[in-house]
Amino acid sequence: MYQIRTDLALETQEKMQEEHVDLKGVRYVEEKIDKNLTISTVTIETENGAKTMGKPRGTYITIEALDMDTADEDYHREISVQLAKVLQRLVPEKRKDMSVLVVGLGNREVTPDALGPRVVDNLFITRHILKEYGKYAFGSENVNPVSSIVPGVMAQTGMESLEIIHGIVKETKPELVIAVDALAARNTRRLNRTIQVTDTGINPGSGVGNHRHGLNEKSLGIPVISIGIPTVVDAATIVKDMLHNLLDAMSQSEMLKSLGNSMEELDDSEKYELIRELLSPNLNTMFVTPKDIDESVKRLSFTVSEGINIAFADIPFEQYTA
Repeated sequence: MYQIRTDLALETQEKMQEEHVDLKGVRYVEEKIDKNLTISTVTIETENGAKTMGKPRGTYITIEALDMDTADEDYHREISVQLAKVLQRLVPEKRKDMSVLVVGLGNREVTPDALGPRVVDNLFITRHILKEYGKYAFGSENVNPVSSIVPGVMAQTGMESLEIIHGIVKETKPELVIAVDALAARNTRRLNRTIQVTDTGINPGSGVGNHRHGLNEKSLGIPVISIGIPTVVDAATIVKDMLHNLLDAMSQSEMLKSLGNSMEELDDSEKYELIRELLSPNLNTMFVTPKDIDESVKRLSFTVSEGINIAFADIPFEQYTA
């Protein structure tokens, strides 16, 4: 059976609810920050819940901002502050001297996949300065040592990202890894408007079916927090959304109502399977991204990097929003 690809735990939870699946061991909480900003938390507490959701046990926090794809600096600043607060919630026993390694996953040469590398470009890197001059170089005792790496992709390096990062972790001994990557969504309205933060790590390339070795606490030996924004969507998702709108329109027409009703009898999985068959063999592996993705990735990379900077560079939230 064809499964629509998504990296978002929130979308998986919504799909399970639509199909009336009993989600034992999974908690869901939604917090409305304002009319355009919502923070949802999916917590998978048991192995049964993890098996049902198809995701590891842990906490998945989703920041949904309806206008995140617009060029509004004040709005993006607010999102960065919320991201910083979410990061501090997930950081285990945050200390002022905790060493953080930020990993920018993805391919810099492919725009929808360049989020991770571009976030690293905008980071406030402090590890080398703190080692050379001490904590007073920044006039604060609470600036964390932050380092970063862009490991590239296997086609460029011939190595798994995990192999590169494992070697860096072994040599530099950070206490926390933050992995940033582009994701895939199953709903077009979440493209470039959603940030997922989780304490379960990440599997690079999983959203587009290109599974690589996972970056998580088990594989690296230290906690791993992942940050992702969906920048691509499966072509079948777009067709499904169009089909849904078509069925709604057909239900309003007396002439086409009977045909629309017969299509409505199919559940979502059957619709996806039908769409996949119609798209194959040439289009069923196609992923689609918005035409202004270059500007979106540039803007969103600043939003994410500022969230990380606020969380680990001792910038008071009040000062940042003033």
